[in-house]
Amino acid sequence: MKRSARITIHPQALQHNLNRARQEAPDSKTTAVIKANAYGHGAVEAAGILYDKTEGFAVSCIVEAVELRQAHIDRPITVLQGFQSTDDLRIAEAYQLRLTVHHKRQLSLLDQFSPANSQHRFDLNIKMDSGMHRLGFAPDEFINAVQKLQNHTLVNPDGLVLMTHLSSADEKDKDTTQQQISLFNKNCDALNKDYPKSIANSAGILGWKESDSEWIRPGIMLYGSSPYSETHRDTLDLKAAMTLNAPIITIRHLKKGEVVGYGGTWVCERDTITAIIACGYADGYPRHARSGTPVLIHSEQAKLIGRVSMDMIIIDITDIKEASVQVGDLAELWGKNLSIDTIAQCAETISYELLCNAGNLCERMGT
Repeated sequence: MKRSARITIHPQALQHNLNRARQEAPDSKTTAVIKANAYGHGAVEAAGILYDKTEGFAVSCIVEAVELRQAHIDRPITVLQGFQSTDDLRIAEAYQLRLTVHHKRQLSLLDQFSPANSQHRFDLNIKMDSGMHRLGFAPDEFINAVQKLQNHTLVNPDGLVLMTHLSSADEKDKDTTQQQISLFNKNCDALNKDYPKSIANSAGILGWKESDSEWIRPGIMLYGSSPYSETHRDTLDLKAAMTLNAPIITIRHLKKGEVVGYGGTWVCERDTITAIIACGYADGYPRHARSGTPVLIHSEQAKLIGRVSMDMIIIDITDIKEASVQVGDLAELWGKNLSIDTIAQCAETISYELLCNAGNLCERMGT
């Protein structure tokens, strides 16, 4: 038996959002990013929904890729963290995975590896650190790494893709993104072959035409969240792919001056009608959501009051017609009618965290 809070996945929204990425970069192929269990939406389910609309998928690690292969997802799968051992290479050979190479240690592991099939050649993404300073070869190491791999006996030279990752594309007024794109392109141009490139994440796709290349990597936009803190999803024509609902379990009438929740941080300024909803931080609702965070009851807006508890939140429904609110009614905590970006801002976090948490903690009601 599951807890009361539940998520609903909207397949048509996922497909719509991928089409939006294609509209923004019509000449590019897409690698749909479904790492971290598709940001909580279910990786296997999301891959099935998006299968006919994308040329490939990207996941974080080998384990995530194997899950997709065992579910008979036969599209190209890119492992963004690449390989950390020769065992990883053995698994990648067996499951025909595309690997990311971002460090010289991986070059040594490739030299040490003996494939089960002597004819096997790996398709690789070679990553340059253009300013994110997370993964990738430094610019002065990048060209040598590409040259070594293009001549390596275990590498398919026609399966190489050059990639980088944008650190600040969600901040449209920054020079950082243009500098990253220029630095990456400059190093790619110095090679003796015109390899396909992959630059744009969701923010790049929607805001930086200069980041268009042979491959794009839509991530958070697939799930209906804006990559920009000051731009609403509706402005970008994105649709929510997840709705989080939970039931009202009791209704209380409080007097002016009474306090609400742990620590008594919220005091009734008037006689107040409250509804207790069976969802808290154990279900992925953000612990630090502030009083005033919106919650929808029958499409009418109520507001969170007091601290979020492990299993419950309290909302003020005084201004909603009381007869229309009953114990057992479902509240929408985010979804089709209430943007997750709004909730994330109220909790001083990001939608990525909320989606992953709720997706991994709540019962999934449909795909």
